[in-house]
Amino acid sequence: MAKRIVQSDKLSKPIGVFSQAVKVPASGQLIFVSGLTARDATGALVGRGDVRAQTRKILENLRAILTEAGATLEDVAKVTVFIRNMDRDFRAIHEVRAEFFHRNPPASTMVEVSRLVDPDHLIEIEAIAVVP
Repeated sequence: MAKRIVQSDKLSKPIGVFSQAVKVPASGQLIFVSGLTARDATGALVGRGDVRAQTRKILENLRAILTEAGATLEDVAKVTVFIRNMDRDFRAIHEVRAEFFHRNPPASTMVEVSRLVDPDHLIEIEAIAVVP
């Protein structure tokens, strides 16, 4: 994909692994990935109480579903991240994200929520990818 990272010197540098904006060509296909949680193929939770393990599993799951759709993590233009505890988990989540988004990271929104579908989920991530 010919995505282009857009940064402005008039804004502060992003805190964490994401871009201020991502510009993508209008042609191509959009892939909308529903909110993913840290569940394995059997439905079992991975990383109970461990936001790093949950983030890693979610990003592995994201990579798997994108592969099925003919895309890669490099094609991700935008993620929305829902977390249970911003103060405790922000840094750890971004450290794990850096393992998956090596260059040209997607635009990102991260919000703290009071609960997710399962009380043991610490994080949920949805994504939008663009492929030619």
